[in-house]
Amino acid sequence: MNFTLKVWRQKDAKDTGGFEAYPIADISEGTSFLEMLDILNERLVREGHPLGPIAFDHDCREGICGACSLYIDGRTHGPDREITTCQLYMRHFKNGATITVEPWRSRVFPVIKDLVVDRQALDSVLQAGGFVSVNTGGVPDANAIPIPKRDADESLDASSCIGCGACVAGCKNSSAMLFVAARVSALATLPQGRLERAERAKAMVAKMDELGFGACSDIGTCQMECPKQVSIAHISRLNREFLLAKLRD
Repeated sequence: MNFTLKVWRQKDAKDTGGFEAYPIADISEGTSFLEMLDILNERLVREGHPLGPIAFDHDCREGICGACSLYIDGRTHGPDREITTCQLYMRHFKNGATITVEPWRSRVFPVIKDLVVDRQALDSVLQAGGFVSVNTGGVPDANAIPIPKRDADESLDASSCIGCGACVAGCKNSSAMLFVAARVSALATLPQGRLERAERAKAMVAKMDELGFGACSDIGTCQMECPKQVSIAHISRLNREFLLAKLRD
């Protein structure tokens, strides 16, 4: 298979950046998108390209970490659904297609270089309240605290969020509501997370606003773009937790 890649190249955060076109040939349909970028980078190194190899983020390449955050043909993680970029294969593109590859497009994710963005804003929101306080010592058995199955299922669904930022990058407002809601739901539905539930909701929402994330418009793009299909129903829980916390104040 042969393709033309229009890749965003930006040498650093201060550079204006722009698209560069790279033809690439003889790619197997079973090649993953990241493997295809590896092949292209090897060629750019051999040819001594003035911009060097294309910088892109990745880690596990198993759909677990979400580090492989690329905007491909106008979609976060590419045209397939319920996958991360490392799980996208070239068979999803037509032979001879021109593929546009960009970094996450969001004001809260500044570009570091080429396709790599700074996603520390998500870490800052998580540090504001996405944790539980526990006493150190022996770890209790997993079944020591009975938890209703409905609560456990809701918590597990919320916990599937990998924090890749696709919900933010895909949202026209750059909202992090789904990310924050997933963290709040994962803890608020369990006994271990109820001690700080009021402060957690207020602190995470406040940090989200402070860092410049936008408001939620309830369009549902976040759920559609989420590689783990985290439900937007968790946003309702976040709103409820936040309002109850304000009422207690």
